Amino acid sequence: MTKPLAVTVGAGVAGLAAAWWLDKAGWRSVIIERAESLRENGYMLGLSGLGFETACRMGLRDRLEAGAFRIDENVYKDSKGRELLRLRYRDFIRDLPYLAVRRTDLVRALAEILPDTAAIRFCETIDDFVQTEDKVDVTLSSGETIVADMLIGADGFRSSLRQKLFGPDDTCLQPLGYYFSVYDVGAPKQFDTDFVSYAEPGHLAEYYALHDGRLAAMHVWRDDRPNLEQRGGRIDLLQAVSAHSHPHVRQLLKQTQHEESPVLIDSLTMIDLPKWSQNRVLLIGDAAHCLTLVSGQGAGMALASAEMLGEAMKVAQDPGTAFERHEFLLRPIITRLQSRSRKMAAVFIPQSAFAFRLRNLLMRYMPRSWLGRYFSNSIRAEIALAANMKQETMPVSGP
Repeated sequence: MTKPLAVTVGAGVAGLAAAWWLDKAGWRSVIIERAESLRENGYMLGLSGLGFETACRMGLRDRLEAGAFRIDENVYKDSKGRELLRLRYRDFIRDLPYLAVRRTDLVRALAEILPDTAAIRFCETIDDFVQTEDKVDVTLSSGETIVADMLIGADGFRSSLRQKLFGPDDTCLQPLGYYFSVYDVGAPKQFDTDFVSYAEPGHLAEYYALHDGRLAAMHVWRDDRPNLEQRGGRIDLLQAVSAHSHPHVRQLLKQTQHEESPVLIDSLTMIDLPKWSQNRVLLIGDAAHCLTLVSGQGAGMALASAEMLGEAMKVAQDPGTAFERHEFLLRPIITRLQSRSRKMAAVFIPQSAFAFRLRNLLMRYMPRSWLGRYFSNSIRAEIALAANMKQETMPVSGP
């Protein structure tokens, strides 16, 4: 008997993890990816809570630990190099298991365990799809049509599939008033701690050493102007943002320009949709509920979401019922995380000099036990909520 087929758009964390879990539920997958290969750029991410548990159940812990980064302490300095404060990660996550990995390494690990029932087609996009009662006809940019049993959008927060499914993004995009940029630069580590951050009003530049002698850099800054990610001259934009930053920041930007390193710039924007599916089409990961890096849980929730989808597909009679179960389990957790992200975004990078100094004073003198309880209790609450939701009976849909 031929296994049912899922077409998934996007070979990122959500798409690859979904293919793995769908295989456990008896499905085949074809993953459509517009890039020529797996994406190489990406920032450092932390796996804890639900995402960490899912990664372990996928057998990924040893692979990820082999390339994980030890980040015990982050030192914050101002634009003149004066130390503002030190934050130890164990003060925040306490006794919870935690892995710090690059997004690139997580995607590569997921690709390495991709089952034989899944295939990736690079340099392809979806032109259109048509749903019938029991199938989805998916037309690719090459002109080929794939007759699938369901279609999954895992193509990021700028999902083209989401727009085909629900129309223009005007109502679901929620900009937080920030942009971020990530890139690598061939420079030796010049700091003694695991992680250094240069902070100033309205802008944060962070650096950590990679395993190959390069530095990974991330900038986050306040900016309400729309569509900066679509403009050219990305290094020019970063140089303008960093005009009053520490000389080390400006020096590394200049070196990056000479290297012509790939530079990613995008906005911090949450996605808030009233529903994540329609008949046989489902959105997962950032395409459905982008949490932004403010939450620190985006990749982890993409993994957890894929697992919940796979578990729902094991017991459901049809994709529509499974999608409802998946959303029933996940929606309360995403709602909590998005609410927390909105609150944290307001004070993430203070804009004024006064607010910047006040935030630094509070962080410096606030008992670390308070911060630790807040973050670790939040993660434990999400784990408990997920466990409770699995015990709940999903309401029966009306006629």
